[in-house]
Amino acid sequence: MTMESIRSEQVLRERMAAPALLVLFGGAHCGVCQAIRPRIERMVAQSFPQVAMAYVDCAEAPAVCAQHGVFSLPVLRLYLGGQLALERGRSFSLNEVGAEMERLLVLWGR
Repeated sequence: MTMESIRSEQVLRERMAAPALLVLFGGAHCGVCQAIRPRIERMVAQSFPQVAMAYVDCAEAPAVCAQHGVFSLPVLRLYLGGQLALERGRSFSLNEVGAEMERLLVLWGR
């Protein structure tokens, strides 16, 4: 399972209507973003197959990133039922993100 590339606000809003969506805001120029993207894809595919994934390249879609208040990279957000449930930015542990996602999904009942 790979992240769907999103380039418009409308498409992102449509995807956010999914029961669970993990969005990575990144960029081709962001080395950290490029390094963690495949690791996030693996983690979600193995542990959270019910979670859809999306990727917003802030160089290709700067208006979308600005609309969501993303001005530094990377930013990882989990939406549950269209509501922001988890956000991590700049420096974060994927192990901690995975544990927090598991906790939130259990609480949410998914």
